[in-house]
Order: sequence, then C-alpha cells, then structure tokens
Amino acid sequence: MSGGALTPAAAKARLHEGGEIAFLDVREAAAFGEGHPLFAVPCPFSRLEAAAVALVPRADCPILLIDDGDGTAEKAARRLTACGYSDLSYVAGGLPAWAAAGLGVFAGVNVPSKTLGELLEHDHRPAMIDAATLASWRGEGRPHAFFDARPPAEYAKMRIEGARCLPNGELAHRLDAAVADMATPIVITCAGRTRGIVGALTLRAIGIRNPVYALENGTQGWALAGLPLDRGARADPLPALDEAQAQASRDRARHLARAAQLPRIAVAEAERLLAAPGRTPFLFDLRSAEERDARPASGAVPVLAGQLIQATDQYVGVRHARLILMDDTGLRAALAGLFLRALGFEVLVLALDEAPDAAIPHIPPRALRAPAPPPMVEARAAWNLAQSGVPVFDLRASTEWETWRLDAARWVLRDDLPGALAKGVRRAILLGDAVAVAAAAVDLQEAGIAAAWLPADAEACAQAGWPVDRARRRMSREEARDRVWFVHDRHDGNREASRQYLAWEMGLVNQLDEAERAAFGWVPIGAAP
Repeated sequence: MSGGALTPAAAKARLHEGGEIAFLDVREAAAFGEGHPLFAVPCPFSRLEAAAVALVPRADCPILLIDDGDGTAEKAARRLTACGYSDLSYVAGGLPAWAAAGLGVFAGVNVPSKTLGELLEHDHRPAMIDAATLASWRGEGRPHAFFDARPPAEYAKMRIEGARCLPNGELAHRLDAAVADMATPIVITCAGRTRGIVGALTLRAIGIRNPVYALENGTQGWALAGLPLDRGARADPLPALDEAQAQASRDRARHLARAAQLPRIAVAEAERLLAAPGRTPFLFDLRSAEERDARPASGAVPVLAGQLIQATDQYVGVRHARLILMDDTGLRAALAGLFLRALGFEVLVLALDEAPDAAIPHIPPRALRAPAPPPMVEARAAWNLAQSGVPVFDLRASTEWETWRLDAARWVLRDDLPGALAKGVRRAILLGDAVAVAAAAVDLQEAGIAAAWLPADAEACAQAGWPVDRARRRMSREEARDRVWFVHDRHDGNREASRQYLAWEMGLVNQLDEAERAAFGWVPIGAAP
C-alpha cells in the first residue's frame, strides 16, 4: 500500500484534482445507502476483490478507500494489494471522520447519476405531465404513445397499465418503428424522476418533432395520486428496424456526435486505446441481447444505455476514466455519451456499422486477479461433515436466506469471519456463490482455517438428506446489512416512503458544495420543439 492514511480534507482534495482515481466505499450496502461521500463507489468488503477488478481494471490506478473507521479499509487495502493493485490509500477515521470534518454525506444509491438528473431538469426544463392529467388523457382516449424507460426486470415489478417497456436509448434508436408519426405526443415514465427526465431529453437531443413529456415522479407519483399499478407484466420484444429506420438512427447518431462534439472512433483506434498505458479504459456494448448474439463482443460489458446513465457507479469505479461506448448505428452510444461526459468521463463512440466486417475490439489480458473459490464439496459429503461438527456458514444474499435455509448453517457476512468460529476450529464449509465464498475463504486461510465451497442448491441439499427450511422469514434491518434499506418499500404501497424518496431526489442539488457542483458538466441539448 503506497499512500497510507489521508485526512478527510486531503482525500476530498484528491477527488477534485481532475485525474483518475477510484474512491471505493468498502462498507456493506445498508451503511452505504444511509450515507456516503458523493463520488464514493459501492464496493462492499463481502465481495471486495471481484467487485474491484470489475470497477477498477487498471492495476496502477490510484485507489482511495473509506470505511466506518473500523479498520476494514486497511484490511481491504491488503486484499487489493494481493490482487495486483499498487497505489492504495484510505480515509483516516473513515466516514465518521469525513462527516466530522463537515464534508458532504449523501444518502441513497447512484447519487451522481440522480444528481445529474436533477441538474438536467433545472437546466433544460423538460415538459412534465402529472398523473391526473395523464389519467384524464387515457380516460378520454386522447392519442399518445406511452413508454416505460426502465429495463424489463424493473418493469415487471410494477408498471402503469398501457405503458410499453422501451428503455432509454432503445426508444430513441427504435423511435421510427415505435411511434407512427411525428405528431403523436410521447410520454415517458420510470419509477421516480431520473430516467423519465433523461428519456425526454434524449428525444429532444435527436431533434424529434413530437411533443415529449416526462411523467412527473413516475410510477411513484402515479401511486401517490391514488391510481393503480399493474404488477407482473412481461415486456414486449423490442421493435425491429427495417433498413430505412436503421439508416435514420445512423443519421441521427452522426448529427448528434457532430453537434455535441462527441468523438467517434474506428475499431483500430478502439484497440489502441484499450491497450494504452496510464489510463483506465472501459468498453461497453449497448446493443440488445439479440444483436450481441448475432455479432459477439467478447470482453465488452453489456449494458442498456439508459442503465449506464442511471447507475454509472455500478459499472465504472474510476473518476475521469475513458469510456468506449459501442453499438451498431452509434446512436445509443452517442446519447449515453452526452450524459456520461457530464459526469466527468472521457467518452468515445464506436459505431460498428461503420465497419461491418471488422473484428470486434477486445480487451487485452489484465494482470489483476481476484481470488478463486476453495475446492467444492458435494451436498451429501457436506452434510456428513456438518453432522460431525464442521461449521457451515451461509454467505448468500440475505434476500436468498429469507426464502430457504439449511439446518445448522449460520448466515454471516465476510467481516463476521473468522471471529464467528470457535477457538481451535480448522475447517469450515461456506455456502454461497463463487464470489462471496472466494472472498471469505481468503480471510479464513489467513487465520489457518481450510474452507470448502458448497454451492447454493437447495434441491441437491434436500436430496442429500440435509433438512431445508423453506418457510419465508424476514431479516431485520440490523441483521441484513448487505442490502439498501433507504426508503426501501416505496414501491410496495408505503406512501410516506415514496414521498421521502422523491423529496430526497429533488433535494440532492442543494446538498452540493462548490467543488461538487463544478464536477458536473453541461449537457448540450437543443431547445424543445
């Protein structure tokens, strides 16, 4: 570890110097959701090494860690050094010291992206439609096209009946196949505010003539107005483009890139930049699953354009990193680039249609290595060992534990180990996925305890004679430290939680200090038609 401890003030100053830096919060999800520095990226200690390798793919990238002042950051620095990282420091005293120094602490998740959404609403004033007005339109049969900007999994949880799932980026790309004419009003919703705002502005950015509205406060605003939500809906397939519609997407992409001065690169240049030293490159594939299957891009991270804007800190752990955004026509990439550039990243657009016969760029091999899980043990052998006194620790997500549990298995997080073992124990069985088990096994090995990996397969365990408790149980907030509890039930009918969440979103901008506000760039979007 090269940097050692930094005072909160020194750490804050480093974040605003303009160079690449990864600010990783190694606390678990519940603590992160209750409060963290604005540009801290969630990288919980329970899944530290694998998460860091994905979030920070350059070994010599400067990394700054923050914890609760409990020593976890120092331990995390040792673990990351073992992965191959060479420039690690941490905030002395952790978040308590950061807050005591008078530095900003932000609740929630995806806060930089959410804050950008609120700045966009303030700067560009997209047209809004409230729930009562939209309900009136629907009752009158007034023509409009209604789209939900979220991905299918979120759409299935709850939607407004009649809204078609067409995530941000995809709507702009497939607009001519999804909307019949240039006069029909378009309404875009999400669960709250950000994706509705971004969705409306992406359509303005490509210059469409249709009136475009974001549904004010999304599905939460709809529910707060006393209107019903539909649950369990399946998303329709994405509308296919004919050649003329695909060409329209290409034309819009080129025009947008010129107008916004977004660099477009060819495959050969992407290959060079991915291998260039001294910068941290990311390659994102913004195409649909079907498009990726038809022309695979090994090594690129698949993600919907709208989700990369909405939850950037789940994909990129390095401030000011270099992002190569790839799709077929270049439109989804250019639109995502508008917003990601405003978050402080260097953005380059790669349109694969420009070279239809060229090989897809690939990411060169990296020196970083996350730990591998320990040897696997099959269910019957594990049950026999458990009966003989070998402790079993359940490292699955708390939400999975609530659905089923193994007799004699104790649910823990990584930082509970090895202290949870009785003195003298030298063997343990770890139940869970490869990432969580591999991480915990490192700590046990350091303590001289050999671990075996039992994959989480309730049926296999039951067939081996292991008693499986399938009764639904709830963990308390104090127990389930691995999930965000910040106004967590706003989508389940808790009206007060929805109000708190929407007030939180709208209040984010007022929390920014001068340096934080200056970290957000301008998004060049044309005036409303």
